[in-house]
Amino acid sequence: MRHHRLPFSNPGGSHENPVKCSVDSSVSRVTDETTKAARATSFAASEKQSQSAYFRKNFPKQIGHRGYDFWLTPGGERLNLAPMIRTDAAAYFSERRITWHLAADHALSSQACCLNFLMPLAERPEVLSRLVSLALDIPPPRMLPIEAGPEGRPWYVAFEWIGGDYLNESRSVAKGTGNGGRTRGANCTSADACLAFQHQGRRETLLIEWKYTERYGAPLAPAGHEVRISRYGNLAFAPDGPIRSDLGLSLADFFYEPFYQLLRQQMLAFQMQKAHEDGAERVRVLHIAPSANLALRRVTSPALRPFGKDAFAVFSGLLQTPGDFVSCSTEALFRPLIDELGLDDPWASYLDQRYRFLTADSEATSA
Repeated sequence: MRHHRLPFSNPGGSHENPVKCSVDSSVSRVTDETTKAARATSFAASEKQSQSAYFRKNFPKQIGHRGYDFWLTPGGERLNLAPMIRTDAAAYFSERRITWHLAADHALSSQACCLNFLMPLAERPEVLSRLVSLALDIPPPRMLPIEAGPEGRPWYVAFEWIGGDYLNESRSVAKGTGNGGRTRGANCTSADACLAFQHQGRRETLLIEWKYTERYGAPLAPAGHEVRISRYGNLAFAPDGPIRSDLGLSLADFFYEPFYQLLRQQMLAFQMQKAHEDGAERVRVLHIAPSANLALRRVTSPALRPFGKDAFAVFSGLLQTPGDFVSCSTEALFRPLIDELGLDDPWASYLDQRYRFLTADSEATSA
């Protein structure tokens, strides 16, 4: 991978004018944009148009699966990834036996989107440091290698991270040892990405949950409730889990997306911190999604609606330690990096050209 020096301060230097992210940063936006949202096209529809235009311009002969320009033809999945990671991504997923999502050839693939934003930074700790600084409102920390890349060099970001089997998702090994025979990216709790860094003299881990055009509504299928309760029933609520036990909630109240995913990610973070996995003294979850995807922020669980109107603000408020969950918009984190690096940087240029929602003056849309 090519390395490009950043024009901003080195990790550990001064921290000026941070872009603050918080779980409730878009609550006012949800309210203020109600009228505009009613007449705007959905964010997913807008992205389909934008991605179709990008694919038509760049890969005119490899699109049209099922009649859609935003869908690559079979065998063209690698074109859904940034040019600088196509070889590394294939090797990394193969070596780590990570499962590709079924929609890897679809322009709106959340997994491909996450890889495009983060994998080019795997050997650029100075950029990742700035990213963490923006997300957590801390001075740029010293990034720590988390695992080896395909060519054996240290990587500072990992993907589809599962940690130890703290959540009873495998019966093949003792709880909390090894990966329990689980597969990264499939049929168990996985963070889309994982970072490690040193801040104020201690090691921290940051689990990243990445969203793009997702939206949710219906509850989970009841057929799986018995397994869910047997696995997570004793791991969700304080003192043995991250959720407050004084709110009158049950595990079943979280059987609605995105809350079910949020809960599992937070339980994993809680248990990783409890076990001091890889020496971490604190483990947090960072949720990243486009600000225009307002549908994603809806409170889908009836039992949680009394707690607020923004899903991520609500979820944070349910935690024993609300600061263990941080929600940031994709734009707030990555637009400053793109602008600081400049479009001569291949990664910054790629994101700017492909993901037009990052443009600050683009028209906001909602579902």
